Amino acid sequence: MKLYSSAAGESASFRSGPQLGPDELMHHVRQFAAAWEYDVVSIGYPGTTGPSGVTEDPANLGRGWTAIDFGAAFGRPVRILNDAAMQALGAYDGGRMLFLGLGTGLGSTLIAERVLIPLDLGALPHRSGGTLVERLGKAGLARLGHDAWQDTVEETCTQLRLACKADYVVLGGGHAKLVDPLPQRTRRGGNDDAFAGGVRLWEEWVEHHDTPPSNIWRVVW
Repeated sequence: MKLYSSAAGESASFRSGPQLGPDELMHHVRQFAAAWEYDVVSIGYPGTTGPSGVTEDPANLGRGWTAIDFGAAFGRPVRILNDAAMQALGAYDGGRMLFLGLGTGLGSTLIAERVLIPLDLGALPHRSGGTLVERLGKAGLARLGHDAWQDTVEETCTQLRLACKADYVVLGGGHAKLVDPLPQRTRRGGNDDAFAGGVRLWEEWVEHHDTPPSNIWRVVW
């Protein structure tokens, strides 16, 4: 789990496991961020979110995430976004961008003209059977082997870029570094893009902090 302070320009991290719950998260965050000054908080969450925050517990962490009021816990305004969408926001470089997060599963987000649309492209069927997430996720990589997985990545990037009318594709997640060569009109993102995305969520608030926060980035849930 990683934390970042835009004011201090510092980051910190701690090891998280499959039993991590919101109370333990808050304990670690308060410990690591005690020396930081901050006005607002962005949270990249490994699960489904909506306009009111977390909508269901994640598959790879503990329980109880839907019950916590993060704004009250931090005592600050909080915005929560799926972690793949947060990384996509930080990687965005104009135009229409499709983001694919290659990791345990398959994260996906489309961004155009400051409108961010979290997607679930992993649910799409693949022509050889199963779904995209079953072929491009961690289990698919282990089952297929790198060469077949790489072929699926290249095919998927090309087809989804055309289907979404995207100008370019950004590959993020822990397995993006394994993609070689990169498909046409595709580049790698980085984990630090999530930090940039968290800052972008609040950029208008930071610039005009004497007024209530507004969504300069519109999220379509």
